[in-house]
Amino acid sequence: MKQIIIVRKDLNMSKGKMAAQVAHASMAFLTNAIKNCSNISKFDTSYYNCGFLIPKELYENWICGSFTKVILEAKNKYQLEKVYTIANELGFKEGIHYFPIKDNCYTELEPEETDEDGIGRTLTCVGFIPLDDETANKISKKYQLYKD
Repeated sequence: MKQIIIVRKDLNMSKGKMAAQVAHASMAFLTNAIKNCSNISKFDTSYYNCGFLIPKELYENWICGSFTKVILEAKNKYQLEKVYTIANELGFKEGIHYFPIKDNCYTELEPEETDEDGIGRTLTCVGFIPLDDETANKISKKYQLYKD
């Protein structure tokens, strides 16, 4: 299993900024599962107890395995958004199988859009849930490895 993260090259993000965006994309599927946990309760005054289901294969082969990530590049926003079509053709759903990451533009990026709360955002990358190699290759064949 491997996790694919596709990053926009045209933004010319600093290495630190790009690392932060990739980290957001990698964590998105887990944080989404935790946030949407239907079985959440206070453990004590300092902790929450959250139980959620995770596929056995994902747990055994990725979380307890190699944690493999493949970082790919998209030349621009348009090329990055093409991955939505590929994902949808595979039956994937946004917010479940793939996660667009939009920066809040507090530091080095300029907003490309404004969200419903009036916050300027820029699409930086898209992260996928960890996938079996065959499925990951169907997505990654349209993109090349990210190069500095």
